[in-house]
Amino acid sequence: MAGIARSLFHLAWPVLIAQAAVMGSGVIDTLMAGRLSPEDLAAVGIGASIYASVFVTAMGVLLALTPIVAHHHGAKRFAEIGADVRQSAWLAFALSLVAMLVLRHPEPFLQLSQLSPAVEAKVRVYLGGVAWAVPGILFFRVFYGFTTGIGRPRPVMMLNLAGLLLKVPLNWVFMYGHFGLPAMGGAGCGWSSAVISWTIAITAWLWCRREQTYASYGVFSRFEWPRAAPLLELLRHGLPTGATFLVDVTAFTFMALFIARLGAETSAAHQIAASVAIFSFMVPMALGNATGVLVGQSLGAGDRRRARHAGLLGLAVGVGGGAGLGAIIGFGAEPLARAYTTNAEVAALAVPLLLIVALYHAADAVQAVMAQVLRAYKKSMAPMLIYAVALWGVGLGGGYLLGLTDVLGPPRGAAGFWIAAVASIALAATGVTVYFLGISAQKTDIPATTTP
Repeated sequence: MAGIARSLFHLAWPVLIAQAAVMGSGVIDTLMAGRLSPEDLAAVGIGASIYASVFVTAMGVLLALTPIVAHHHGAKRFAEIGADVRQSAWLAFALSLVAMLVLRHPEPFLQLSQLSPAVEAKVRVYLGGVAWAVPGILFFRVFYGFTTGIGRPRPVMMLNLAGLLLKVPLNWVFMYGHFGLPAMGGAGCGWSSAVISWTIAITAWLWCRREQTYASYGVFSRFEWPRAAPLLELLRHGLPTGATFLVDVTAFTFMALFIARLGAETSAAHQIAASVAIFSFMVPMALGNATGVLVGQSLGAGDRRRARHAGLLGLAVGVGGGAGLGAIIGFGAEPLARAYTTNAEVAALAVPLLLIVALYHAADAVQAVMAQVLRAYKKSMAPMLIYAVALWGVGLGGGYLLGLTDVLGPPRGAAGFWIAAVASIALAATGVTVYFLGISAQKTDIPATTTP
């Protein structure tokens, strides 16, 4: 168990820093937009929610690469890793086209939120920028899945940190209109993200081509057109994962769109709470990623006992870390709200939401770890159903009833949505944990991934 703990730490801390850099970019957008106006903050929050619904779904499909690579690596099938990476790049290309089309035509999302014309105009400009970010980010996610699957997460950490360093100056350029560019306000955050995503994607693949430690995997050994069999294998595991992410993110997106009906100040307060929840999520996300890689490599090597021990260790650390970070959010609710905005009304509305976020994170940490462990076991269909029932049924449906109607008492506004979100994420965490405990105790072999 001590050896597993060392390996878990070795894999987790670079992913944690990498995730912190990604989440930090979102926090920077929120902080800089919040200092312009509540309308700019609301536009960035709503635009980011719509973008996340589209992008994270596509990214979820590509996440199938990580466990496939981990299984190959554990079984020492190195040449097959390169073949799967090449096919994943074609999949990323196809997903990029679909995502860009949806983001350039966001009318279905905007009709739900009933925005003022000023905020809607800012949201459209934001989405126009992040639409161009999608291909760069998805091609980078292929590199991410490849290098983390073989147990080398540090390049991702370094590249994400570089992207974070570019965020403030590029936001400054696009938001305030320098070097001949128009001043876009908060919507400029989307265009800065596009520049950063392409910069780190190109750098990542140039690094991969030149670095000798990647040579044995043969990613650039030959050119391949799309091939049906490996793409179907990726989709077989990736589509349920993408659907799970769609459920998760759209629950948040529709929550933000419904709350937008309550006014710019309430929407801005919700964006602060959501930003803290998402930023806090980076800790269990990193832990889950590292745990999933260890589980996948162990299964690829045929060691089910080590795979279960790695999963249980990740679960234990997730429970403890989630409770601790949740307590920090709860006790720091007021200073956190004031750090995000200078608007006293928005800060006052955000504080009670942050107290609920503290409870939300404690359960969110558990499901984040268990979801990635189940992907390592190549179990994605049952988790998808669990999340659909919990997040859409209990979370979004319950939030609408508690927040906007008097069916369950006086409407509670944004707080009603967050209360339902706590109940839904706790249900999801319980479901995926019980499922993991059941399948990890089975004696039958998990089939290894093959590339026809």
